[in-house]
Amino acid sequence: MPSAKNEAHERRSIREIYADIRAIPPLVIRADGRNFHRILRNFKKPFDRRFAESMAKATEIFFTASGFNPKFAFLFSDEVNLFFTEVPFNGRIEKLDSVVASFLASALTLTAGFKEPISFDARVIPLCKDAVFDYFAERQAEAWRNHINSYAFYTLIAEGFSERDAQERLKGMKSHQIHELLFKKGINLGKTPAWQRRGILIARVPYEKEGFNPKTGEKVVAERRKIAQFWELPLFKIAEGRKFLERFVHS
Repeated sequence: MPSAKNEAHERRSIREIYADIRAIPPLVIRADGRNFHRILRNFKKPFDRRFAESMAKATEIFFTASGFNPKFAFLFSDEVNLFFTEVPFNGRIEKLDSVVASFLASALTLTAGFKEPISFDARVIPLCKDAVFDYFAERQAEAWRNHINSYAFYTLIAEGFSERDAQERLKGMKSHQIHELLFKKGINLGKTPAWQRRGILIARVPYEKEGFNPKTGEKVVAERRKIAQFWELPLFKIAEGRKFLERFVHS
């Protein structure tokens, strides 16, 4: 006969809303900060190196302490794209989304020193092998659009526009029109830091470590892996960028 505790557990299970949907790698889990505008009010606008470093460090912690094994991560602003060729929980989407979002939120709280609670949402994006490079080229293009719009928006705010008026001023403007607007104000978007324009990539990279074999008395060299951050990325949509990504996709 089941115990009272087991019966209570069974009753709870019956009431759970649970979709047993599973994802097959390769896939990306993309996490986005939720309502970060509020918690970033004391950071420099439109971009703050301190926040970017905190995001990169939180992503490093994910690599080392989450129990997941991403091939690499591409991040910009408050977005993190984690690429996997294998995932835990048998690919259960609800588990993947909830664990990734909650882990990144707690890691970023530590690295950024936030005093207020934060949250991420996450989603799984299944990819066929041929779509991997296109996906990251698209996200890098989104980083560029975010870069343009952020500079334009906060430039207008600095000139005295309200947030609403700044949004209205920029509504419907094409990329080249925003470029011209900013150039007239002394801002050359092509000269801004690469990480603002093209994002940051984090991955494990091989390196050689020299050791000593006590049995033979000889020096030996072993290959190890360490986590590296890349803040000067090529454009993923061109051959150079694709070649750069290939070393991590197929590692």
